[in-house]
Amino acid sequence: MKQLEILAPAGWINSNQRLHRMQVAKLTAAWREAARVRVPGSWAPAVGPVRVVAEVWKPRRGRYDPGNLYPTAKAVLDGIVDAGLLSDDDWLHVVGPDMRHGGIGPAALVVKIYPANALSVLV
Repeated sequence: MKQLEILAPAGWINSNQRLHRMQVAKLTAAWREAARVRVPGSWAPAVGPVRVVAEVWKPRRGRYDPGNLYPTAKAVLDGIVDAGLLSDDDWLHVVGPDMRHGGIGPAALVVKIYPANALSVLV
């Protein structure tokens, strides 16, 4: 399993937001670049399909739907592809991301990458 913690470089990209497309593009670029630079150069590219779990960490309590933050996870996955850890993020290479609540802490998206056949993800 490989794990990346991407501290929020900008606001969350929420599927319920009604932002201008240029605002969304700026947020997407910030998250994508933050993910790209966090991938260690020493990590070998993933071989075979992977399963991705994305944990949402927020600084305060309150109800929210982690699934609504999928656009943020998509931008982060694109950054991981840019870094060369994944060859692509299509259905042949990636199962997920499975969006989950991570906990209370600094605003971040913690991305866990498992081999696609790993059963430990289901626990």
